[in-house]
Amino acid sequence: MQRRDCVLWAMLAAAAAFAPALGQTAGPPAGSAAPSAASIPDFSGIWWHPSLPGFEPLASGPTAVTNKSRRNGVSNYDQLVGDYTNPILKPEAAATVKKHGELSLAGVTYPNPANQCWPEPVPFIYKNFAMLMLQEPRQITILYEQDHEVRRVRMNQPHPAKLTPSWYGDSVGHYEGDTLVIDTVGQKTGPFAMLDLYGTPYTQALNVVERYRLLDYDAAKEGLDRDTKENQHAGEGNIDRTYRGKHLQIQFTVEDEGVFTMPWTATITYGRGSTNWPEVVCAENRHEYYSNKDSDVPTAAKPDF
Repeated sequence: MQRRDCVLWAMLAAAAAFAPALGQTAGPPAGSAAPSAASIPDFSGIWWHPSLPGFEPLASGPTAVTNKSRRNGVSNYDQLVGDYTNPILKPEAAATVKKHGELSLAGVTYPNPANQCWPEPVPFIYKNFAMLMLQEPRQITILYEQDHEVRRVRMNQPHPAKLTPSWYGDSVGHYEGDTLVIDTVGQKTGPFAMLDLYGTPYTQALNVVERYRLLDYDAAKEGLDRDTKENQHAGEGNIDRTYRGKHLQIQFTVEDEGVFTMPWTATITYGRGSTNWPEVVCAENRHEYYSNKDSDVPTAAKPDF
């Protein structure tokens, strides 16, 4: 672990050394000045959010599907019953969300990318509690602590004219002042394709734009309060609730004309906590071992890996 941490920090140091080479040739008007090294935000270090299902719905306007099932006033993670009446959903998408909710109410844990060990698309991938970003001049790499999830963002480049869909899509980024903007298209669809834990579907028309900003605690508190109002807190052992330094917030906007009636927006707000990088590996099986149930987990006479 210590050796791996040293390698990660060495990569971050190398990225910092080349920071003056960063520019903005994609997104801003042609010929605009490249940002100075001092103006580029530093997103290094491990960021944590402890919430399930995870998204922070906005207080007003088109926003994410939320859970109709509540426990102690917040989302009941043991019953994922998405609000299919949310006006962002087209009728077919609403029917899909409703069907998943009925399964959950019946005690069925329906398959999703996480419990089936499949790659998790954006924004479903925010389900992971920890995130670490490696900033380099030509590429940003985003690591997530569960299941070896890795995203790669090409900086200051356009999307290719002919795009082959992939699990994490094609992500291109640029800086707008103190904000990192990432535009992602071309994410694969499949049998477990969904944008959230309520089964909200997507098509290959999906476009997700993320805006990463560092916020002072007072500014971040509004997002943290929305999180506390909506979500169940799980990974509390890793996050420092007394932390009052800079927080990292992602404001993301989702568009998909095949599924949604309009673009919608939500946030994820990260704080600081443990500096240990956990290794969580998805072991695929067909037995339920969570949601307050005690099913048998398959065993083997010898390891198969």
